[in-house]
Formats: sequence, C-alpha cells, structure tokens
Amino acid sequence: MRYFILSFIIAFTAGLISCTSPADNNSGEEIEQEVQIKVDTLAEGLQNPWGMAFLPDGRILIAERPGNLRIYEDGNLYSEPVDGLPEIWAHGQGGLLDVVLHPQYDDNQWLYFVYAAPGPGGGNTAIGRGKLNDFTLTEFEELFHGYPLSGSGAHFGSRIVFDEQGYLFTTIGDRGQMETAQELTNHHGTVLRMYDDGTVPEDNPFVGQEDALPEIWSYGHRNIQGMIIHPETGDIWTHEHGPKGGDEINVVFKGENYGWPLATHGINYDGSVITPDTTLPGMVDPILHWTPSIAPCGLEIVTSNKYPQWQGNLLVGALAGQHIHRVVIQDREVVETEKLLQGFARFRAIEQGPDGYLYVLTESPGLFFRLRLQ
Repeated sequence: MRYFILSFIIAFTAGLISCTSPADNNSGEEIEQEVQIKVDTLAEGLQNPWGMAFLPDGRILIAERPGNLRIYEDGNLYSEPVDGLPEIWAHGQGGLLDVVLHPQYDDNQWLYFVYAAPGPGGGNTAIGRGKLNDFTLTEFEELFHGYPLSGSGAHFGSRIVFDEQGYLFTTIGDRGQMETAQELTNHHGTVLRMYDDGTVPEDNPFVGQEDALPEIWSYGHRNIQGMIIHPETGDIWTHEHGPKGGDEINVVFKGENYGWPLATHGINYDGSVITPDTTLPGMVDPILHWTPSIAPCGLEIVTSNKYPQWQGNLLVGALAGQHIHRVVIQDREVVETEKLLQGFARFRAIEQGPDGYLYVLTESPGLFFRLRLQ
C-alpha cells in the first residue's frame, strides 16, 4: 500500500459558483483553512473505473467501463475479471457504468448493473442483475433496456440507487440528441423509477399517459452521472453534465421537467447559444450550477464520524476540474463550496464504505484509494 500526504490551503467561496440559494448574493469573501488529507492508494492500473460496491464479506467490486468487473480483497486487486457478465457495448462513453447491491442482499444475493447494451442499429443504457459465485456471475437477467437504440457514443448516464422503499432509480443521458430530453416518448434525458424486478410502479407520474413511457420519473436532464438518496430526507440528489458550462446539482421530484435544453446556463462547445433562457416557468431550476464546467461524475453524502468537518456535505467528483468538490448544504440550499485535491486526477466515483471511510476511483491514472483526514 502506498501513502501520499497532501496539504492544501482551501478557499471556502460562498457565491463564487453561481447557485440559486441566498449564497449567490454574498460578496464572495474567501475564508482560508488549512486541511491535510491522507490518500491511501489501494490499487493502481485500473482501466476507466466507474463504480464500486462493498460486499458484506469485505470484498469490493470495481466496474471498469470497457466491460470488466474486478474484485479487490485483502489488499489485492485480482487481475482475473468476473466471468458471466452480459454483452457490454463499450462504445464512446458507454460501457459498464455502475454496480450496486440490492437492499436485501444478505437474503437474495442480487447485484445490479447499469451498462450500455447493444441492439439493432446501436444500443442504449440497460439494467440487469445477477449473483456472484466466486469469479462468476450467475442467474443474470436483463431487467430494462432504454429506448430507442442509437449509434451515438454520447451521454449514457448512468447510476443506480435504491430508496428506503426498495424502488430502483437510474438515469439515462440525452444520448447526444438534446431535443429528445423534452420528449416523453423516449428514455433520453431522464431519471427512471421501477421495482427491483424492472416492472413499473403504478404510481409513476406518466403511467397511463398517452405518448409517454411509464418508467420516467423526471425529464429534461442532459447527462446525469451522480445520484444519491439523502439518508435523512429521502430526497434524490443528482448532478449532471452541462455542455460548455452549466453543470448542475438538482433535487429530483416526481414528474418534474428540469429544462434541458430549453433552459440552461451552458452554451455549445463552439460558443454558439443553445437558448437565451436560464429559467422558464414550469421547469425546475438547479440548486447549484458550475460555469465553467467541472464535468461532475460520482456523488456521495458524508455521514461518517471519521470526517466530522464534512458531515452532511455532498462530495462531487470532477473530471475536467480534476478535484473533489465539497458542497455544504442546509435544507435544499448551498451554503459553501470547497475544492479538494486540485489537479490530482480525473475523479470518477466516490463512495462511503461500511467502515466509514471514503473510497475514490479516478481515471488517468486509474486509481482506487481511501481518503483520511489528519
């Protein structure tokens, strides 16, 4: 195991990042604090790691986007990947994107996967589940496949979470076709809600509505790659990639429209305007937005007493920003923000483990490590 000690002077900057909370009106006064973070490197050489899951027996599963599921056990990352995964369409931004345990894993042994699955004319984001037997996945079944299929390599999402009632939530990006995020006849640009077997709850907002797909919980999203359930309120918190600027944090509510691409703080990559509107009637504004973009990926809320300074805070991985963005929230408002480990790597996933420590995956380089405060 390798150890790195990194010391940073952190600037808390309320209002430096535009947000819809009262902090947006603050003067931007910076309060400097010295923070020392210890990075325990557990594994190196991972290939585009995207997600992780902690098994009750101490093993840790790591999903690599090209389609491998790796096992980390007792300080060792096995070179042999798990066999028996479905055909995974490692195309553009698509591939194996997340792995989570069923809430009753001890009883049923189900592991859930979100991945890009191929089909006639391309592919789309899919959900499946299986059971792990040593290094083999058994009893695999595909529960859901996003519609329509597309040859695009852009914006698959995706994350999976279960709420306290056992409902499964997942996300699909707009697949590079921004206008489709406003159409309920496809799964693009949505948060989806279903039972753990992939069937649709009758109280989903668009069940029975003509020209609407019943799995949709919310829409008007660009590309969500971070999602959590708040442990106290049950709120669904997400973040999503904007285009050039306009990355967002949102609280997701049943049946709501989050605006993309009719309302956004971002612009096209060539500098052209997507829309003059940053807010519109009947659409939900972001809790916070980043311009310039940090390219957020991975989201966690800290509940562990191992990080007393961070309890209740959101941690957001940043790809383009190459840092972890700490977001202090009160109720549904942003109070302060802080950048951690600036320039360290492209952060892809952050999870609080059963031991209370924070575990992180990065790409370029492909690292798996644990964070500790000194």
